[in-house]
Amino acid sequence: MKLTSLSIAIATSIMLSGCGSDSDSTPDQEFGTFTLGVSDNPADANIVNIAFKQVVLKNSEGSVSFDVSVGEDGLQHVDLLSVQGQNVETLVSGQSVAVGEYQMCIYMQNNEISDTDSSYVLSGAAKDDSGEYVGGVVEGLVTNSNGSCGGEGADEDNTGRLFFNKAFTIAAGNNAFVAEFNLSKGLQAPHGNKQYWTLKPTSVQLVNNAEVGAIAGQISPETMATCEANAGGSEFSSAVYLYPSDTALDDMADFRSGANVLTQVAPITSARVNPIEDAEGTNLGYGYEFGFVVADTYSLGYTCLAQNDDPELSNVSEPQDDTLPFFIDSAEQDVTVVIDETTTRHFPESFVPSDS
Repeated sequence: MKLTSLSIAIATSIMLSGCGSDSDSTPDQEFGTFTLGVSDNPADANIVNIAFKQVVLKNSEGSVSFDVSVGEDGLQHVDLLSVQGQNVETLVSGQSVAVGEYQMCIYMQNNEISDTDSSYVLSGAAKDDSGEYVGGVVEGLVTNSNGSCGGEGADEDNTGRLFFNKAFTIAAGNNAFVAEFNLSKGLQAPHGNKQYWTLKPTSVQLVNNAEVGAIAGQISPETMATCEANAGGSEFSSAVYLYPSDTALDDMADFRSGANVLTQVAPITSARVNPIEDAEGTNLGYGYEFGFVVADTYSLGYTCLAQNDDPELSNVSEPQDDTLPFFIDSAEQDVTVVIDETTTRHFPESFVPSDS
């Protein structure tokens, strides 16, 4: 099976139908159709291209493998930053799978060199008048997890594995899942003697589309200017962070690998703030979007220093070491997500965008 489209989170849509039987026969095994795509919350890079190889579902009965290649190179290339918010591209579509409980592996091609024919990251580039990236640095991208879930080619050289340890159920009826990458939490820039980027396997999660909604909004110019004035300097990267309900502004922490202290609360995920332009390229404002959020109530935090949030370090507003400053400058509370709906919340809530 070969498909042509992908996105920044990995979306899985599963549609199931059961087969009946009469009382005098052995029940037929039920099957459902399986569809998988990709989607992402972005990191501070220009392109994050993953060269996908295959998707494997496994359980106690064995495994089933889906070839996701679309070209002669046997790969499907997806720039995760090209599909933000609710945009999802498909890796696997309409495949028959027996109902039951599964775990999932996604195999990608690891690449440690500057090669755009494989997995890679482009950073430090700028767009020209035609919207194409120019300049910047191309470096390889790997995931540091390997091993096999079965399937063809799992043990080939330069194969990385993204393993979803949490089991999920394919049930009779319609099922839809999204595997969403959180690059802000799990994408690590080259460091030490590594001249390539690393994608942590823990940076991707599978969510049930029947349990999620979305959050979107715009950032007022005053909110952005206030943050930049408080931060000082001249380099800014805006993002909105998603926190559990009732997280106070002062308790909103950064992404970090270690434990938080006192009342600090780690973010669930984050979304890049992007310019909003009309057909002529005129800037209309700045907006953000979380595409796949489990229905619940949340807090939101805005920062203009997202580029300083290193998931390997503890970043604070007034660092006493060589780390860069990071803080959440403003917050919104009581943001309620409803299944299959988009909740609008601007910064501040009273802000009326010019295009409204």
